[in-house]
Amino acid sequence: MTLKFSRIFIPVLCMMAAAIPAMADQPVEWGIHLQDAASPAAERIHEFHDMMLWIISAITIFVLGLLIYVVVRFNARVNKTPAMFTHNLPLEIIWTVIPVVILIIVALPSIKLLYYVDRTAEPDMTLKVSGYQWYWGYEYPDHQGISFSSYMVPDKEIDATKGQVRLLSTDNPVVLPIDKNIQILVTSDIAGVIHAWTVPALGSKVDAVPGRTNETWFRINKPGTYYGQCSELCGKDHAYMPIEIKAVTQEEFDAWVLEKAGPAPATAEPAEGEGETPAPSSAPEGQ
Repeated sequence: MTLKFSRIFIPVLCMMAAAIPAMADQPVEWGIHLQDAASPAAERIHEFHDMMLWIISAITIFVLGLLIYVVVRFNARVNKTPAMFTHNLPLEIIWTVIPVVILIIVALPSIKLLYYVDRTAEPDMTLKVSGYQWYWGYEYPDHQGISFSSYMVPDKEIDATKGQVRLLSTDNPVVLPIDKNIQILVTSDIAGVIHAWTVPALGSKVDAVPGRTNETWFRINKPGTYYGQCSELCGKDHAYMPIEIKAVTQEEFDAWVLEKAGPAPATAEPAEGEGETPAPSSAPEGQ
């Protein structure tokens, strides 16, 4: 029995351990925790999640212990004559005040986090995201208006040698530089439906609403490929709207912009004398 157990479960555990590094960019089988954070926003979200986990665990253990105590101490067999009282003022004050304190402990960091991920005061660049039925469109208004549509790579065209992943890789990945404050403007086709642009590793989840532009931001900490998906039920192809982001160095990003848009147009210099304010005449008025 022991030999059979080891033959079955040891390989499974080894495969799970080998898959752990991939959690930085995509979901993995048997994954039970959040994807590794790759931005300051995601790091703060993880901290808030861990704090909530401690609070929820403490409440669950306390309530379970209280239930076990009541069942053991006050069951009909050992407590044949139950006490006949209805109110306990100190106890009622305690179970009213403690939940209020817990709510305050949760609310304050929650509000701070919401304000933090909402927008950045000084973005280094802007990416506009548009949701369509059923694909994403991207624009780079700060980089010669680069724009393109991004579709999921069909199963039959997946090339594993290029690192493509089923249901997550796209024909036109989004390319973004690391260590830059990136403003994300998200909207949806005016004739379309509501989508949600979600990239877990970057702490981004923003609704794409027709006729409205929502805003968020992130700062990618390290190069890599980060995946996301539409997380709003938007119709028959909702499951086929992946997001693929290639995070690269600033030099690699500049090279990509040059390849996509070509050299930036040169600013024309004014001709000699053009735009100069003429000198005032020295002749007296009336001549």
